[in-house]
Amino acid sequence: MASASRILYTGVTSNLESRVLQHRRKRLQGFTARYNVNRLVYYETFRDIRTAIAREKQVKGWVRKRKMGLIESANRDWKDVSEGWYGK
Repeated sequence: MASASRILYTGVTSNLESRVLQHRRKRLQGFTARYNVNRLVYYETFRDIRTAIAREKQVKGWVRKRKMGLIESANRDWKDVSEGWYGK
């Protein structure tokens, strides 16, 4: 996830739509609420939670430039890919 100014957040969840909505509504206190990280700009899906957690740790260990490259490989313009999931 990212803010409008491209502050990045990496996380793992079993329910992406619900988790994105929590971030958008600032229901989770901490980093994402403080820095207005509320746009889903990239995601990956996994069948196994252990694989997902390993990938989360891997990405969190990367330098910012590499994370930005990953996002831009799928979403060059950093559009919110969850736009329209929730209606108005």
